[in-house]
Amino acid sequence: MTPPPAATGTVWFLTGSQGLYGPEVVEQVEQQSRQIASLAIKHRLPSIHGTTEYPEDGGFMGYGQNIGENFRSAAIFVDKILKGARPAELPFEQPMRLELVINRKTAKAIGLAIPQELLLRADRVIE
Repeated sequence: MTPPPAATGTVWFLTGSQGLYGPEVVEQVEQQSRQIASLAIKHRLPSIHGTTEYPEDGGFMGYGQNIGENFRSAAIFVDKILKGARPAELPFEQPMRLELVINRKTAKAIGLAIPQELLLRADRVIE
């Protein structure tokens, strides 16, 4: 299966004609996520992305770090540097928490049943 025309040239991958996966690329989430989600729904494909904001734009599922939390952490680093800390001496930090967000409305639109166990594990479910 070839990707829908609007999805060509992006970093979204078709996974054996079973669905779409979009790696965590913030710029593309901001610019194209609604369009990608709409095309995925049109073609009845579940779409998963590495950010939690994607399901808010109509995508099926997002699993990853919350971009807003990343910006807050970055602000703390900027504050420390502006107060005289040497960047090379600041510790490397990884996200403390990954979130699972599921868009139930999208699942229904593409005819996908979500196991109850998965819904219970989700941090947020968009109705």
